[in-house]
Amino acid sequence: MHTCSKNRLILLLLALLAVAFLPADRAVGADDPPRRESTYVNMATWYRVDPDWPQRPAGVEWGQTAGVAVDAEDQIWVHTRANPPVQVYTPDGKYVRGWGEGIIGSAHYLKIGPEGNIWMADVKDHVVRQFTPQGRLLKTLGTPGEAGDDDHHLNKPTDMAITPDGQVFVSDGYGNSRVVHFDENGRFVKAWGSAGTGPGQFNLVHGIVVDSKGRLYVADRSNARIQVFDQSGRFIEQWRNLLVPWGLSITKDDEIWACGSSPMAWEEADGMLGCPPKDQLFMRLSTSGKLLQIWLVPKGEDGQEKPGEVNWVHAMDLDSNGNIYAGDIQGQKVQKFVRQN
Repeated sequence: MHTCSKNRLILLLLALLAVAFLPADRAVGADDPPRRESTYVNMATWYRVDPDWPQRPAGVEWGQTAGVAVDAEDQIWVHTRANPPVQVYTPDGKYVRGWGEGIIGSAHYLKIGPEGNIWMADVKDHVVRQFTPQGRLLKTLGTPGEAGDDDHHLNKPTDMAITPDGQVFVSDGYGNSRVVHFDENGRFVKAWGSAGTGPGQFNLVHGIVVDSKGRLYVADRSNARIQVFDQSGRFIEQWRNLLVPWGLSITKDDEIWACGSSPMAWEEADGMLGCPPKDQLFMRLSTSGKLLQIWLVPKGEDGQEKPGEVNWVHAMDLDSNGNIYAGDIQGQKVQKFVRQN
């Protein structure tokens, strides 16, 4: 037999043998790439819930959990509508202390100021308060128990952003549609905003953070957008069609995190957009509004939430290792989502 014919016969036999050893449901195709183990790597950042976090002592209650913040020592501060309303935990879940009984009317967001003091919004008492970490009251913005829309009153304020020099910007809130600026001594400086959908207007101004350059990012929740301002109240830009933003936090590297739900239509029976939300998500953005990361979390059923599910996720913050702590309203808890990649 000719050498070329022998070579063709050998190649044909090898091909037939290769096909014979393939699984029955597989066929050789031109699109089948060679398997390289080094390419089978998960490039996505993902998270695993820690079902044992935290170890809450007997007698320490949780209700609707509206605020979560992480301090410089990676301690987790929880603002909940239960007793005690302020609770502190270590990263491994040990209970440190709690306080606030008889002081807090109804918890909303909580922030750690530049000097380590604790700022809290109270939607029932219409005030924002500053405390020491041990719970001693230092300052009150607004008039306790009185709602209003002037220099001395707030109306169900939701959140606050504190600059390194002590300026305070309050998102005000459920009752009003404005941002209020107070100086480092708690004196009223100015307010801006009104009800509506235009630039600089708000429909439930629900959260606020400030970056290292002093720009303010405001969660305009029921308008399904984040608006950006300078400290004089000048509108800079808006980020639309990304999410219905509930809570905002910001890292030392000026990365903005938001939690909430994906954009959705108003339902006839809804008092506010996204109540109930159709899904639940965490989102990381640059200061220019570029989407850097998204992580969807299963939405739990009322009263049947499982570890790793959230239900009306309301607040979030991150520790120095990139782990997420999230508090929700219907689920009435805080969970730790441990970064895996």
